[in-house]
Amino acid sequence: MRRDIFQAISDPTRRGIITLIALQAMTPNAIAENFNTTRQAVSKHLRILTECEIVKQEQQGREIFYSLEIEKMKEIDKWLAQFREIWETRFNQLDKVLSTIKQQKK
Repeated sequence: MRRDIFQAISDPTRRGIITLIALQAMTPNAIAENFNTTRQAVSKHLRILTECEIVKQEQQGREIFYSLEIEKMKEIDKWLAQFREIWETRFNQLDKVLSTIKQQKK
């Protein structure tokens, strides 16, 4: 089953994994040490993140290291950008209104 990136990041544990591996590649055991869950559960989350191409895996000797696919994260950023523009426009409008009110009180 092919999931989309937003399904993958809907889970708090998967978002936590993304945060962890954003700084450095980690093994599943190292990732599991940061969560109050089993290594098997973490592996399931990693499989979902890998299927969605948010993380990539690299074999180094007997260990598998997981790291973040930065390019895939841009898909999330692109979707959020449209809302960021709306919020910034509204905050700018609010700044103007507050500035006008402040000047009227003087």
